Amino acid sequence: MHDPQTKKIKAKRSRRKRAHLRLRKRIHGTADRPRLAVHKTLRYIEAQLIDDLAGVTLAAASSREADLKSGLESSSASIEAAKAVGKLVADRAKEKGIEQVVFDRGGFIYHGKVKAIADSAREAGLRF
Repeated sequence: MHDPQTKKIKAKRSRRKRAHLRLRKRIHGTADRPRLAVHKTLRYIEAQLIDDLAGVTLAAASSREADLKSGLESSSASIEAAKAVGKLVADRAKEKGIEQVVFDRGGFIYHGKVKAIADSAREAGLRF
């Protein structure tokens, strides 16, 4: 028998995947305007700049990275970590000459950590 909590988790995960598929129908990244894809788990937060036409990742940042993790006062899945990841991915994009991106929230609600990544990337100079 399945635990009721397991059913709830699976339903939530499938809802997020369906929402992400709906988003991906409209959002496509190119070399000059890549897709800023956000993914979060209970332990980490990740962001990637993806050129969908070529199928390559142009830049990425994660709260798993040792230098970023050591600079955090709290957990690597906190809003503070999300802000650091957003700033880091924006800095790496600037190094590669990327100014504009398309934001892909990955089916996650635009609130909390996802919003923190977007706001800190904007503050660091990326245009959405």
